[in-house]
Amino acid sequence: MSTRNSFLNQPKSVWAVAFACVIAFMGIGLVDPILKPIAEQLHASPSQVSLLFTSYMAVIGVAMLITGAVSSRIGAKRTLLIGLAIIVVFSALAGLSNSIGAIVAFRAGWGLGNALFIATALATIVNSASGSVAQAIILYEAALGVGIAAGPLVGGELGTISWRGPFFGVAVLMTIALAATAFLLPASPPAPRRTSILEPLKALRHRSLATVAVTALLYNFGFFTLLAFTPFPLAMSARQIGLIFFGWGIGLALTSVFLAPVLQRKFGTLPVVMTSLLLFGADLAVMGVYAHHKPVLAIGVVVAGLFLGVNNTLITEAVMGAAPVERGTASAAYSFVRFSGGAVAPWLAGKLGEEVNVQLPFYVGAFAVLLAVGALATGWKPLAHLRIPTAHSKTEAEALTAADA
Repeated sequence: MSTRNSFLNQPKSVWAVAFACVIAFMGIGLVDPILKPIAEQLHASPSQVSLLFTSYMAVIGVAMLITGAVSSRIGAKRTLLIGLAIIVVFSALAGLSNSIGAIVAFRAGWGLGNALFIATALATIVNSASGSVAQAIILYEAALGVGIAAGPLVGGELGTISWRGPFFGVAVLMTIALAATAFLLPASPPAPRRTSILEPLKALRHRSLATVAVTALLYNFGFFTLLAFTPFPLAMSARQIGLIFFGWGIGLALTSVFLAPVLQRKFGTLPVVMTSLLLFGADLAVMGVYAHHKPVLAIGVVVAGLFLGVNNTLITEAVMGAAPVERGTASAAYSFVRFSGGAVAPWLAGKLGEEVNVQLPFYVGAFAVLLAVGALATGWKPLAHLRIPTAHSKTEAEALTAADA
């Protein structure tokens, strides 16, 4: 049987979880096209609307500390179903809301559901898929890429009807995913060893892991400045914003799956990550200089996706070799630190854009990404094994978690 046929010949349960992954990852960029319409119709400022990202990311980061403990006690399937159910409820409630405060609160609940689901989904796909672990990873990365790319596109189209449309769309799609997962995925017993919520925090005592986590925190500052703030200076329709970020998502997906492994084999993980971060920082700086020129901003968003795809895949995998702890524990610790950057950046970018000018958020984001390069450089010796050109390893399966998004 060919590799392609083996990759596509998966049990129905795997396709059900993969479909749910697509919808879950759509949640990252789904609200981008409707940020400005929400601000206009609910009389909210950019920084207030950007709290939709802040609450979502903050809860995901904290929830990463408990996902392992929950899954190890009740089993993967129940964790998946609880996560999906929470997303359905809170996305629907966000769509029914009439105030920015309520939407921000319900996005926080949505983040909890997303954390429970995505942190467990990869392990479920790897354990249930036919073929090699590498093929299971590709399937997961494909779901991630499709979800990230489709989120802005779906949000833009539904947003032309109403800003409430994307929220209701997610609720409907996740209900389908919930039913498919409930009926098609076999029951899974609790893990032999129960995980403690303190284990990820203790893992951060290892300097190498802490270095990669801080690097991701700073890089995420630039990432979510791009994601949450750019729609405001673009000042376009929901459909136009959706198409621009669709291009961003396509670039991210393609380089994540196809280009990142090639560069890693040729140059090594650490040099490629540092180069992609430098290029992303330069891209943000150019967007800052030309913040009043919509074509430059649009092109800058799409180009950023190319660098982010390479970085997301390789820096997340780097976590697995950063400390002598279990892969799930390392991933949870990394995600906890990383998402704090994603939580602060949207609000701060909106505030700077309101009170200073629309250029400053991009400059601050670029500076944060430059600091990320410096932080990673401090681990040049402890992370020496990541400077060696190598192919993806099987341990990558546990490396790719919600942090990939």
